[in-house]
Amino acid sequence: MTDPAPSPRPAPRPAERPFVLLGSACIVGGGLVSAAAAPTASYLSSWAVAYLVLVAGAAQVVLGLGQARLTSVLTRRVLQAELLAWNLGNAAVLVGTLLGAAPALYAGCALLVAALALVLYAVRRARPGWLLTTTRIIVVLLLVSIPVGIVLQAARH
Repeated sequence: MTDPAPSPRPAPRPAERPFVLLGSACIVGGGLVSAAAAPTASYLSSWAVAYLVLVAGAAQVVLGLGQARLTSVLTRRVLQAELLAWNLGNAAVLVGTLLGAAPALYAGCALLVAALALVLYAVRRARPGWLLTTTRIIVVLLLVSIPVGIVLQAARH
């Protein structure tokens, strides 16, 4: 008797590739920042590493995979807008926080809110289930963390 063939791995969807690639690059970038900052670690360097890995990286991968699997109607324009808003928003939040530039921080936060709104828009007609629920929970957690981050940054200055 032969063993059943292993189930094939689902092929990556074109809509998820840029999110996975850019998110993975942010995770690796966070590791590189951690290694570079280790000898003189500070609050800001630790924060930047965590932000790169968790928000810019892991959240981007999870949201990209989630929405690509939940809907087949992601237009190129929506994908490009999400990617641009998410990655420029994260860059602006990093720069604004590290340099104490509140306008950059606020602009970055606005871009992140726009990107998250686009994710919710993209999955609005998805079939209910654990993946949709998980995607929505992550979006809500990120939306709640944005004003919290602004308040914490304001308190530091």
